[in-house]
Parts: sequence; C-alpha cells; structure tokens
Amino acid sequence: MTDVFADLVGQDEAVATLRRAAASAAALLRAAAPVAAGRAGPTGGDDDLDALAEEFDESGPGPEVEPGAGMTHAWIFTGPPGSGRSVAARAFAAALQCVHGTGCGHCPGCHTTLGGTHADVRLVVPEGLSIGVNEMRALVLRAASTPSGGRWQVVIIEDADRLTEAAGNALLKAVEEPPPRTVFLLCAPSTHPDDISVTIRSRCRVVPLRQPPAGAVAEVLVRRDGIAPDVAEWAAAAAQGHVGRARRLASDPEARQRRDAVLAVPRRLTGVGAAFDAASALIEAAEAEAAASVAEIDEAERAALQTALGAGGTGRGAAGAMRGAAGQLKDLERRQKSRATRAQRDALDRALVDLAGFYRDALTMALRAPVAPVHTDTAALAGAGAQKWDADGALRRLEAVLECRAAIEANVKPRIAVEAMMLALWKG
Repeated sequence: MTDVFADLVGQDEAVATLRRAAASAAALLRAAAPVAAGRAGPTGGDDDLDALAEEFDESGPGPEVEPGAGMTHAWIFTGPPGSGRSVAARAFAAALQCVHGTGCGHCPGCHTTLGGTHADVRLVVPEGLSIGVNEMRALVLRAASTPSGGRWQVVIIEDADRLTEAAGNALLKAVEEPPPRTVFLLCAPSTHPDDISVTIRSRCRVVPLRQPPAGAVAEVLVRRDGIAPDVAEWAAAAAQGHVGRARRLASDPEARQRRDAVLAVPRRLTGVGAAFDAASALIEAAEAEAAASVAEIDEAERAALQTALGAGGTGRGAAGAMRGAAGQLKDLERRQKSRATRAQRDALDRALVDLAGFYRDALTMALRAPVAPVHTDTAALAGAGAQKWDADGALRRLEAVLECRAAIEANVKPRIAVEAMMLALWKG
C-alpha cells in the first residue's frame, strides 16, 4: 500500500484537492501546538497538544503549506454509485489523522482509521431506509468532544441523502457552529436538494467524483485483488465503473449467476404471463440475496442482545430481566426489518442497472454508435434486439427500466414497479 488514496480509482483531481487540504490541516495543528503549549505554562496543561507538537518536531517540518488554506470543517463527496464516495471520505479521514499530514498509509493514524478502530473517527452507515434524528443527535453530541489524539474529531456519514428532515436539521446546527477540531464528511449522490439540503450544502465544500473508466477499475482489480487481467477487464466493463460490483463479479460465482439470470429476462418476455413470471422471479431473487446478506448479522445481533439481557442465566432476577426485554427485542426486530428492506432494494437496483446496460447496448447498436458494449457476453442478443426493435424501441425499453428505478426510489412497492416495467418491456 503506497498511501491512503491508493484505492481511490480514477479520481486524480479529487485526490489532489484532498492532499492539499490534509497538508493544510497538519499545518494548522503545527501552528496551534506551540501556542497551546505556551498558554499551558511550564508546569503543564494541554497534554495532547504538547505531545502533538513534540511529535511534529520529531517527524520533520512537513510540507510548506499556509495554515488553513484549502481546509474547512465540512465536506460533501458526490458522484455516481461506485465512484468511491465513501472510499474518498475514509481516505481523507486517514490523511487528517496521519502523523505526517500526508496520508502515508503506514503510521498508526492511517492504519487505525482505515481499519475502523480509530477513537476519533466516527462512521455512520445507514442500515435502514433512513438516518433518524435520534441517531444524528447522539452523533452530534459525540462529535462535540475533544479529539483524544490531539488531531481531529472526524464524522463520516455515508449515504447522507438518507437523512430525514429532522436529522438534517440536527446536523445543520452542528455544521453551522462546529467545534474547533471537528470535521464532517458527508457522502451523497449529488448536491441536488433531493439529496442534500440547500442549507447544509451552502456550509460545505464539495468534492465531485466521476465514474472511473473501466481501464482504471480493471487495473486496481489486478493490482490489489490479484484478479486475472481478462476477467478484470470483463468485470470492470460489466459493472459500468462500479468498483465494488466489479470486484464481486470477478470473484463471486453466485454474483455472476444472478447477473446471467437478469440478462436472460429479454428472451423470456413472450407474453403477459411471461412478463409477470419474470417480475416474480426478479423480486424473489432480490429477496433471497438480501436475506442471505443479512442473516448472519441478524443472528449475531439477536444473540448478543439476549446475552446482554441475561438469557440463559440462572441467578436471581434472570427470568424477570428476560420478561422485561420484550421491548428491546421488538426494537431490534424493527431495525433488522428496515435493514432487510434496504438490502432487498439495493439488490434489486443492481439487477435493474444490469438490465439497463443491456438495453443501452441495444440502443447504441441500433444507432451504430462507435462505443463498446457494456455486456460483451450478451452483445449478440443485444444486436438481435436492435434489429427487431430499432432505436426508438430500444430507447423506450431503456426508459422503462430507468422509470422503474425512479419509482422504487420514490417508495413505490417494488413488485408493482417491476411488474409495470416488465409489461412495458414486452409491449415496447
């Protein structure tokens, strides 16, 4: 591993911005440490800042950066799915905690941040459909504390577009009046008001990420994961620049089987009954994939809670404690159900992205566009579809898939949205 930004694929401009900001943050700390040490006097005071000043003296002068230039307390990372929003946020957090202020990838600050064990880095990953106000209030309270390591208190919120209105208001108060050593890193698809509120956006610096090119994704799969070059190239193209999905396709046979089943849908649409059957199969496959992905976590959480509540205990009061635990178990089941729903929708969305890629290939072939197909292994089927439907028919089918994704995002029941899409694909 060369540094913390090594896995941020195809984002050279964003990496340069984050490196400058991390160096500026380190310069701020170097400038603040001697001042704080002087205020403490010869008998002691701010131990964290004293240790920090000594550490920076030992590690050298560091980059010549004006303190504060390029650094701010709140950031938004935007970009399409798979562009690396959360990877960028974690890498930047590691660079802020780095001893050298560069994100070297070797010091304890970098290692613990990337490993998820740093005491001053809080990661919020929504398990359900939204991030609630109670969770955000607790997070804001935690973020107001002084960093234990003398550097920065960093809060990373993945999928910040899932903040409820009340949760967004709670976060806004913290972003408007942030503690001096706290940095907020938000990840969202865009800065559109549907994704992030205008008031929060106005107080943050935006780092836009782009869809990485397939060649860059293939290179990182070969270098980091040891994937064969030909498999990496196929997976990178099929995943349409989504690094995580490309890794799954390259290494997981079940993921490839699910993709094959989705790309077989256009051949199955021979009538109304077949359209409904295809919709049921797609929904059931998404449900099965989601259930498998959360089953182990759900069981571990339930066992841990029951143990904490005294399950299996024989001492005095153990039975009474378990009788009073019904409310906590019910709350856990509610959270797990919300997570399962989110996992199902994510699995279904991956299938819809694959299906949209197929009709995109048919459209480009009908238009004779000089672009490579997304799904090289179904290029012949897409070509046959292009001849049968022409460009208008392929475009209508592509739009039907995209409308289905939008409907599910707007909380239309997935089965209804998918059935409507299948009928539209059959009718053309």
